[in-house]
Amino acid sequence: MNSQPSGDSSNVVPIPLEKRRMTRRRFLASGLGIATATGGATGGYSYFEASQRLVVTPYRIVSPRWTAGRKLSITVIADLHAGGPNMGVERIRTIVDTANGLNADIVVLLGDYFATHRFVHPVVPPAVWAAELKRLHAPFGVWAILGNHDWWFDVAGTRKALKDVGIPLLENQAVPLGEAGNRFWIAGLGDQIAHQLSHGQFRGEDDLPGTLAQIRTGDPVILLAHEPDIFPKVPDTVALTLAGHTHGGQIRIPFIWPSFVPSAYGARYAYGHIVEDHRQMIVSGGLGTSFVPLRLGVPPEIVHVEIRGPNANGGS
Repeated sequence: MNSQPSGDSSNVVPIPLEKRRMTRRRFLASGLGIATATGGATGGYSYFEASQRLVVTPYRIVSPRWTAGRKLSITVIADLHAGGPNMGVERIRTIVDTANGLNADIVVLLGDYFATHRFVHPVVPPAVWAAELKRLHAPFGVWAILGNHDWWFDVAGTRKALKDVGIPLLENQAVPLGEAGNRFWIAGLGDQIAHQLSHGQFRGEDDLPGTLAQIRTGDPVILLAHEPDIFPKVPDTVALTLAGHTHGGQIRIPFIWPSFVPSAYGARYAYGHIVEDHRQMIVSGGLGTSFVPLRLGVPPEIVHVEIRGPNANGGS
């Protein structure tokens, strides 16, 4: 079931003071200026990287929380941000075709389905991007969560678009998949910064304890979270957390970008495979763009994960 907003202060997420002085919007806008100032070639490449490059980033994870001798492949699509000039319909179609070609056991969508920056042209309506995502297929299905942009700009439209094409949306829900002996749980968390309360403060729709309380067996758990900042609260009973939101920094200007990753933890959870206290998380660099239609040093990516348990003898 969906969790309802409450006045519980535990869901209020403050943004550190240093991040209030220089917002991601200002940083990325300045990144556009820097790219231009350093030459047309840099600016041109940044646009090319955002609109033309597409990589598949593979991860092979061994988790003691996964069933010994079993494995699962997961294709991750994060931060699509549909809308021109870098994410038109043909581009989305290419992404979907590439994802289908990976033949994963399950496909997960980690939120932020449409672009909202001022450079969006043409607009890709929800029914259009959803129709492309409908073509995704996998034996264990396609599962979605919401991101902050979905909440801030059109949560009702996003929900409807996904429902109309039959893609289930997980909002603080956990669902068992597979047969006994090879079962796992897919758990989807509500967005952590869904409601802006004031400058630098947000209230989330996330309910991690309530979501995990729905898991009634000892089978492995995959947790979907749009923002990676939930990770310190995730118990080690979860085999793997998958997150997006950061775009990997989007514009990686040396020595500058780590300070402006949209996370209370700076660059700690900006990108890639993170292991802390025997817990594992993968943060996707995502596909689309925020604030400016440029990427530099972090190309659009589809993440493809293979997770497996230790060998029967306990080895990896």
